[in-house]
Amino acid sequence: MTEFYFAYGSNMNSERMKARQVQFDRCFAGSLPNTALKFNKRAPSAGSGHANVAYAPGSRVEGVVYRVSGEPCMRALDQFESAPRAYSREIFWLSVEGKPLAAWVYIGNQAALAEDLVPERWYLNHLLAGKQYLSAKYYQQLQTTPCLDIDPPDRPVHL
Repeated sequence: MTEFYFAYGSNMNSERMKARQVQFDRCFAGSLPNTALKFNKRAPSAGSGHANVAYAPGSRVEGVVYRVSGEPCMRALDQFESAPRAYSREIFWLSVEGKPLAAWVYIGNQAALAEDLVPERWYLNHLLAGKQYLSAKYYQQLQTTPCLDIDPPDRPVHL
């Protein structure tokens, strides 16, 4: 079983992963080929969306690859990601420094998706916290993502 997890959403913020007590011993840059980043997974706030990936030939989603300490960590992440209800956890081949690497990736379930959603600013800031693992172009695209200025939810795992 793979020990790698690919974060393309709010878990790109390693401080958030630590706050969620997800144990990892290293993290590094990676990308998911032939996909595009969408914010079409319904979030708790009306009109707001969380990150998801969709098939897009020739495109790629950049993110953070974590080496996690086994299946118990992934089960903990399942709870934070509302899997299997909102997301499904699947193994995909990433590109890491031009080499393939199998990793767990969360994909939004069709029943949890909607169009015309945008992320909330606090949520997008978690993605931007992964700057050191992203290309300058990808980071700039994230910075220009339209978003809602809504206060973050009051949750213990929220940073």
